[in-house]
Amino acid sequence: MSLNFRTLDLNLLRVLDAVMAEGSLTRAATALSMTQPAVSHALKRLREALGQELFVRTAHGMRPTPQAEVLWPQVREALATLRAALAPGDFDPRRDAVQMCIAMADATAAMLAPGLVDGIAREGALANLRVLPLTTRDPRRLLESGEADLAVGFFPEALTAIVAQGRDSHLLHARLYATRYVCVMRRGHPLAIEPLTLDAYCEAHHLLVSFSGRPHGYVDQALAGLGRQRRVVLTVNQFFTAGRVVAGSDLLTVLPEGFVPATGFGQELVIRDLPLALPPVFVEMLWHLRNDGAPAHRWLRGQVLAAAAR
Repeated sequence: MSLNFRTLDLNLLRVLDAVMAEGSLTRAATALSMTQPAVSHALKRLREALGQELFVRTAHGMRPTPQAEVLWPQVREALATLRAALAPGDFDPRRDAVQMCIAMADATAAMLAPGLVDGIAREGALANLRVLPLTTRDPRRLLESGEADLAVGFFPEALTAIVAQGRDSHLLHARLYATRYVCVMRRGHPLAIEPLTLDAYCEAHHLLVSFSGRPHGYVDQALAGLGRQRRVVLTVNQFFTAGRVVAGSDLLTVLPEGFVPATGFGQELVIRDLPLALPPVFVEMLWHLRNDGAPAHRWLRGQVLAAAAR
């Protein structure tokens, strides 16, 4: 039997969602303010409309079929989207399943993810979060295209553009915390014995963390302004990789100080002040204006703020 969607009663999908979520006809009936026979009849009508079994009776009650298991996540997400469109102020993280994508670097994810998971567990939220690895310091395209719901990181170029555009900007931002750039090396490194001089720094070999793979970063720009340069032996795009390589070699690297523990090698690394001035690192979250008033998105931003404050 083929489904005629035009004649399908969408209330039947609400019944399916409730039965799947509650795991019981009785509890689903209570949640829907319906009688149990009415719920059973609605499931029968939906089964006839779809032309496939959705539940089978067992000694322990109604068990969903594989077809129902496949269908339910799509039904739940569609209902949540429809509910948000028709009643934008009505969002319940325990009831509404949402899929959200956050673009951030590996170290940022390592710092924030535990708090995000704790928040979801504490609230019993149905949110599913996906981390999109950053390959750029400018996430505006990801946010404008909808590839990411939120971007978290150090985005000086994007922030400068947003501030310059003022009210004409389609992007909004909020600061999570501030840190500073430091020089990082392995314990026992010859340069770890005393304060780092500019000459010793420039003579050493270096590792650069670059999301885009470009062989020059903020340090190289600052050195050029002093008429100096350094040799970058290796360029990587992950802070974890940087920590591992530096912990086992004589390479130096520059990292935001708050990210050093997130490399997973904090105990094997030594932090030294840089012998040159770099601006502070402001970690921000950015989002598109179209999502600003969405209750689910406001909930997500609140979760990120709480995780950053841990």
